[in-house]
Amino acid sequence: MAKFYVRNEKSQESGEFELLESTLGAPVVDISGFKAKVGAYTYDNGFTETASCQSAITYIDGAKGELLYRGYPIEELAEKKNYIEVCYLLLHGELPNSDEYESFERDIRTKSYPHEGIKYLFRAFPDNGHPMAILSSAVSALSAFHHQHLNIKDDEEFMEMARRIIAKIPTIAAYTYRHSMGYPLIYPDMDRYFTENFLYMMRAFPTGKTQIRDVEVRALDKIFMLHADHEQNASTTTVRAVGSTGAHPYAAVVAGINALWGRAHGGANESVIAQLQMIGSVENVDKFIKKAKDPNDPFRLMGFGHRVYKNFDPRARVLKKLRDELRETIGISSKLIEIADRVEEIALNDEYFVKRNLYPNIDFYSGTILEALGIRKKMFTPIFVIGRTVGWITHLIEQKKDPKQKIYRPRQRYIGKTKRSVP
Repeated sequence: MAKFYVRNEKSQESGEFELLESTLGAPVVDISGFKAKVGAYTYDNGFTETASCQSAITYIDGAKGELLYRGYPIEELAEKKNYIEVCYLLLHGELPNSDEYESFERDIRTKSYPHEGIKYLFRAFPDNGHPMAILSSAVSALSAFHHQHLNIKDDEEFMEMARRIIAKIPTIAAYTYRHSMGYPLIYPDMDRYFTENFLYMMRAFPTGKTQIRDVEVRALDKIFMLHADHEQNASTTTVRAVGSTGAHPYAAVVAGINALWGRAHGGANESVIAQLQMIGSVENVDKFIKKAKDPNDPFRLMGFGHRVYKNFDPRARVLKKLRDELRETIGISSKLIEIADRVEEIALNDEYFVKRNLYPNIDFYSGTILEALGIRKKMFTPIFVIGRTVGWITHLIEQKKDPKQKIYRPRQRYIGKTKRSVP
């Protein structure tokens, strides 16, 4: 068994620490008892070199540009499966057979109706409130209607809790959007598939037909799937941190929603569209590319590069192909897409971007696709929430079942004043 040996030259304390192998990726050093053995803490700003947990859900190889859900490459899942099948996979560890899928999908449809009391919450918010603020509040209220999930004891209760929130999040998100537009709220239609149902609740009116094209459903379904999980990102880590306190599972999800709202995280696709709008026209692209390359200019291209991927984001490959298919099948086109195409063309061939691994990421493509599908910019991050909810709740279940789970309590390096007397 491999060991790491650490010696504190200042205190002369020392200790051995076990090297734990991973099924994929780098091994980890178990530093449990580090302070007791060597008289010091480790310091890792932003936790970029620290494994906060062990997980069997998702694996990322940033150097290769690889993303696996339960061992399956995301590209293959996007090509062969739908979002609900991926939800089942994440929750149960295996893809469903036909009977398992039928039962799971039917249960998601049945649970898509929130308690009627939730509707009254929306009246308290202004029409111009950001959907993420309203969505966060509504999901928090959901925990009050399902307080029985606070103390879960067996697998059946875990799955009941998970299916319930996966089913209700799209309805609450659609309610959030319609409130912001001043439109009447639309109930779910149990005859429709998950993603079609969300589009229906966004677009329908009490009278008149609602046009929802199959290609739109497939496109949004893939976006949900590609956002379903992404290892220990900021929002997932936040969900686990809050979950470690014993809080209600839906309260932990609310914490994830609020973390996702940040522009550096889930709000990035909104920022991509805002920047394309700022560029204004294809003729202006070269000027902004020059600004992005200027080390003395604070301007940075949104939607390029990734904290983890040092190669092409595999999810971006799927969405680039999807965008091209949409262009061919339904002729999606817009001024913003023309600008995005020009930015992409330059960045993929410019040595400055290639040398720095600044490839287009998922936010670059998802933003332009959602915009082309007629979905308003302020709903981009709530759509991310819909896709990511299954990942958050799966991590929470995995955490709850871990016998070694402890409340999250990082240490700090104190650099303030030493002890002194009050004058």
